[in-house]
Amino acid sequence: MTFAQTWIALRETSSIAVDALRAHKMRTFLTLLGVMLAVTTLVAVMSILNGLNLYVANKVANLGSNAYVLDRIGIITNLEEWNKARKRPPLTIDDLDALRSGMKLASHVAGQQQTQADVRYGNALSEDVEITGANPEFGEIRDMDAASGRMLTQIDEDHHSNVAVIGPDLVTKLFGNVDPVGKQIRAGQGEYEVVGVTTAKGSVLGQSQDNFVMIPLSTYRKELLTSGDSVSIFVSAISQKAMADSVDEARVILRSRHHLAYSKEDDFAVVQPSALMGLWQSLTGNVFGVAIWVTSIFLLVGGIVIMNIMLASVTERTREVGLRKSLGARRRHIVMQFLVESALLAASGGAVGVIIALIISAIVRGATSIPISTPIFAVVISLLLSTSVGLFFGIYPAVRASKLDPIEALRADG
Repeated sequence: MTFAQTWIALRETSSIAVDALRAHKMRTFLTLLGVMLAVTTLVAVMSILNGLNLYVANKVANLGSNAYVLDRIGIITNLEEWNKARKRPPLTIDDLDALRSGMKLASHVAGQQQTQADVRYGNALSEDVEITGANPEFGEIRDMDAASGRMLTQIDEDHHSNVAVIGPDLVTKLFGNVDPVGKQIRAGQGEYEVVGVTTAKGSVLGQSQDNFVMIPLSTYRKELLTSGDSVSIFVSAISQKAMADSVDEARVILRSRHHLAYSKEDDFAVVQPSALMGLWQSLTGNVFGVAIWVTSIFLLVGGIVIMNIMLASVTERTREVGLRKSLGARRRHIVMQFLVESALLAASGGAVGVIIALIISAIVRGATSIPISTPIFAVVISLLLSTSVGLFFGIYPAVRASKLDPIEALRADG
């Protein structure tokens, strides 16, 4: 058979299959339901996870430009790790100074400590505000800019100045339309002059990043430090390529200061963006695994329904099959006819499922700040998968139809 003959046969077969599907709209819809649910689940989950991965990478795991954190506790995933971590000694200002003076592969090194306290301006009150003590370099590492006023300076740090940079959420709560720069606020038991307001960063997983008071680290330690508080040390490597070497350099300096033997573990934690993303992906991997399981169940159910409907269709169209065979149609033509019909049936369900998933993704994207996007490969895989299910579960009905005896088929009741 030439290519032209094959194309004509396929086109005619497809036309017959489409007519058969149109003739039984409700049955076609019910048949498609399992495949639709499978594809909707798969594409919607892949779209949402894709958006969440981008969200976490940009908002949660983004510690700053080529940045990582040296911390007492680090990332804890179980009780055993927590019990071990809390026995570690706190990181101190001396550790911070040793890294600042000794590191060659770091462009910035900053210390940070924080607590929560109520903040007041006049009669206005904002409760449970994050009070952060930080070196001036902290703002550079974390990509913080001043929308008005200025950021903290080294002079503020050296003189233990009672000055503060505040987030825009706090401005809204305490000052309304009044310019806060130059005003005095009370945070905890201390009073500070507002010297700047940062640009808005928005929220992460519903938690505002703009509700804070940032004061010099030296001032924080003078007024708010409690016994046992540990310094979190933010380090910005000189380049992305130097990240691993910079981490090793920081570890060597701290291990030397803490007099750790070669065989002993670090008594501090290193938090890197890759570790945060690894933890996130291990969590989402479980979600995706459940989605695959649910999708498989839906596809299996959908495939069985397709096979049963196609078997019923073979019985209903016995005379049609007999007539085609008596006019010269061969077994392969009959097999092709029913396989194409089965594949079209499943592919149609897949296409509807993709459309529903895109609608769900658009609703989630509009209702949240998560940058939901549907990967093209998710759509392609879903359509191929649904079509393959139709082909696989259509084989038995197609073969059964092709084996009908034309004489007996023509005698069947129409």
